Amino acid sequence: MSTCPPTNPPPSVKRLIVGLGNPGAEYAGTRHNAGFMVVDRLAERLGAMVEEYQDQALVGEACHRGAPLVLAKPATYVNRSGAAVRRLLETHDRRPRDLLVVVDDLDLEVGSIRLRPSGGSGGHNGLESIAGALGTTAYPRLRLGIGRDFERGGQVDYVLAPFSARQRPRIEEAFDAAQEAALCFTCEGIEAAMNRFN
Repeated sequence: MSTCPPTNPPPSVKRLIVGLGNPGAEYAGTRHNAGFMVVDRLAERLGAMVEEYQDQALVGEACHRGAPLVLAKPATYVNRSGAAVRRLLETHDRRPRDLLVVVDDLDLEVGSIRLRPSGGSGGHNGLESIAGALGTTAYPRLRLGIGRDFERGGQVDYVLAPFSARQRPRIEEAFDAAQEAALCFTCEGIEAAMNRFN
């Protein structure tokens, strides 16, 4: 699957790709950290280091086909991501439309992705926190399906557990698709990415 085609001249708008997750080794690889995992894979692919602590987040800068981008993982825990995202936008002088938030989604089947230019939180506390901090829900987001494979009352344990062996192949495919979609957003914007990956 291709990413965005080269543009001439290359885009000059810096995009921010922010993956949501919880900091700390105990949360590494859990379903709620799907956003972090996409950012980590993007960083490896682009030769970036997401290690500088800035604005309550770990941050790294990269370039893809002439398009500058910032990769970030808030260090505030998922439910309080808004403050970090707002500060990152202020530091880099960007608008909410230049932001792509990568987040797990219980309501999507494992392995699926969905891009939207705006919208509600769908009950995701991280998205609610960002909307509250920015004063708008009009910011692009990329949702990664983690499914609802749990009994009633088991949601917290489910999102804070690693992907099962059965889910792993499908989520790895979703991580690959999410990388491509994020890079397409970087080059061409949310509408082009939606047309190609939804």
